[in-house]
Amino acid sequence: MTLLNITALEAAYGASQVLFGVNLSVAEGEVVALMGRNGMGKTTTISTLTRMMGMKSGDIQFGGTSLNRLPSHKAAQLGIGLVPEGRRCFPNLTVEENLIVAARDGEWDFEKVAQLFPRLKERRDQLSSSLSGGEQQMLAIGRALMTNPRLLILDEATEGLAPVVRQEIWTAIRTLKAQSGLSLLVVDKSLKELASVADRAVILEKGRDVWSGAPADLTADITTRYLGV
Repeated sequence: MTLLNITALEAAYGASQVLFGVNLSVAEGEVVALMGRNGMGKTTTISTLTRMMGMKSGDIQFGGTSLNRLPSHKAAQLGIGLVPEGRRCFPNLTVEENLIVAARDGEWDFEKVAQLFPRLKERRDQLSSSLSGGEQQMLAIGRALMTNPRLLILDEATEGLAPVVRQEIWTAIRTLKAQSGLSLLVVDKSLKELASVADRAVILEKGRDVWSGAPADLTADITTRYLGV
């Protein structure tokens, strides 16, 4: 069953159009990788989907509800959880406060987040500003999970992290896929890791979706042409 369906989405920053008819869908329990070189429209697509940016035209349906005219907080209340690029933890709140400030009723609570990321339980009383970059990323993911979303969006969740921490994040993503039943939309640059978790990939090129399919079907020609690898 389709949870998210974006059709012919167009968006612009002032007079500069960025998205030109993007189509994207995510089924219940599906993991979709949103791929493309820098500046191709991935973050703009996410910003539009989460209603933090307006749209020129097109249609966004989530769980059978139109998001076209909804503000961002209403989209979140419907079950869209975002782990934003750059983490954006609240620096003057503790780890636990960062988590509970976003909490909504559901299976994800502090203890369950701590099972996924035990380090957060160890740091629960520390200010988030005192955490390492990797710990802040774990906190950002945990905060999004505390909203008990139906769709979790991870925008460059491993960018700038040490290799060992990146592997911790990917392990958590695999655990979410295997155990939570959540739908995931993942933006990342690691083809190898994306291929290990994604059921399907969608590639954006200059604001258009140009390829969709199973990661196993990504040929060398496609990756060279659209991903630069």
